[in-house]
Amino acid sequence: MKVFKLIYVLYKIKLLSPLGLYRFITSFFACGMNLMTLLHFAEKKYANKTVLVDDKETLSYSQLLAESYQLAIYLKENYQIQSGQKVGFLCKNHASLVKAIFAVSRLGADLYLLNAELKTSQFNQFVERHDFDFLIYDLEFTDVVHHSDYSNAKLLSYHDQLAAIDNIVHSTKTSKLALPRYSTSKLVLQTSGTTGMSKEAPHKPSLFNYLNPFAAFLQRLKILNYKTAYIGSPLFHGYGIAVLLLFIPLGKKVVISHTFEASKACRLIRDHQAEVVTLVPLMLQKMLQHNVDDLRSLVCVASGGAKLSTKLVDETQRFLGDVLYNLYGTSESGLNFIATPEDLRYSPATIGKRINGMAVRVDEQMEEGKSGQVGQLCIKNDWSISNKNNTWIQTGDLAYKDENDYYFLCGRSDDMVVSGGENVYPIEVEQVVIQHSFIEDVAVVGVQDEQFGQRLTAFVLLTEDADLTEKDLLEWMRLRLPRFQIPKSITFVHHMPYTLQGKLDKKQLRRRIENEEK
Repeated sequence: MKVFKLIYVLYKIKLLSPLGLYRFITSFFACGMNLMTLLHFAEKKYANKTVLVDDKETLSYSQLLAESYQLAIYLKENYQIQSGQKVGFLCKNHASLVKAIFAVSRLGADLYLLNAELKTSQFNQFVERHDFDFLIYDLEFTDVVHHSDYSNAKLLSYHDQLAAIDNIVHSTKTSKLALPRYSTSKLVLQTSGTTGMSKEAPHKPSLFNYLNPFAAFLQRLKILNYKTAYIGSPLFHGYGIAVLLLFIPLGKKVVISHTFEASKACRLIRDHQAEVVTLVPLMLQKMLQHNVDDLRSLVCVASGGAKLSTKLVDETQRFLGDVLYNLYGTSESGLNFIATPEDLRYSPATIGKRINGMAVRVDEQMEEGKSGQVGQLCIKNDWSISNKNNTWIQTGDLAYKDENDYYFLCGRSDDMVVSGGENVYPIEVEQVVIQHSFIEDVAVVGVQDEQFGQRLTAFVLLTEDADLTEKDLLEWMRLRLPRFQIPKSITFVHHMPYTLQGKLDKKQLRRRIENEEK
């Protein structure tokens, strides 16, 4: 049945043809089932077309395939990288990372994409847990690596004198070594930020298992209509690497940059006339503030990885039209919900409707729940890390669906505040407060309170030159929020703490309160 479903979906999205089927079969027999198979398949059709642009180089499909393959041979001959080994990546967005991802996967080794914000102590935790056989890292992380307990072989991504991926692929003579097929490589993502010890989310390449999210992404975002995409989110994050691996077999040109800067991102979108951009909401907000005119080529703005505020939805619609899509997924469960521009017109707060092939529940009885019932969002699908066990994945997000089967987030389960016996969801307060014309950003957190058990406190970032007092803001809130949702205190801040993935770091804000109360 899966084979017939595959053929039907590929036919519907216009990717199936006798020649296309032949190319896929030959790529599979040449590489096995790993990430390099996608690139090998695409190169047969798009050989001389540009596939990747970064801060240093522009690569065609043929160049990327040849250099990735050459790197695979180098890693095998010089470091004996092979199936079953673990390779860590501590890199930001650049072409050397992309080449290394394909090369390591081609050798059958498991890829561990590590958060580029890791400190030495946190990196040591990964080293102790996994005992990586090999490490690929950026020069800027030298201190982290050299002061850690890691002692196995390693390779830099870029360097002028030392051995590094960029000079290896450009100076090493082409080898005639034929690599055997491998289908054992896993891509392992991290499920949380930089504080605490994250869990792993291992994903193994499977055309069958990822068929539904692949088809939903193509159809709902109309990706086949576009030629060029800018990926703003980090590739070590599940959202960034997933989009890259979706775009490459479609023959798209992908633009990436080492770090995100609003001015640079706007310029890249303008210069390459990118029609698609994938980013987190904070990046979109900064680009709109910098230069809207540079973004006129965009017809698909795919936001994911963090909460999308209703204010940002309204601003994007006002400045760019109906181009915004809200994607919801997790490292463990993959892509699960997509809100199209039409869905966001229905409600700017929705994450949309679920994609085909997945089951959802929002209560403890493993049912979808009644309309409006809030509970932890739990997901089961074929493309999650637990698909073999047919188990539910607890996302940690609170959610509900309405009478039209649209889903809405209510924040993290550990964000919910019980104040005076009332359940309060900070995200609902934030979505109201952010609508104030003098407020650029807001975060609401719960803290302990002797009288009410817990209370709300709001951190507010004002727009430039705004004149707003705590008293004025509280009076404005009382007209729009019920009493139990009114924060007990408001703190005006000069900036909000965000992670490299663009997620608001509320743990920092809670620590600030705790330190002030000591």
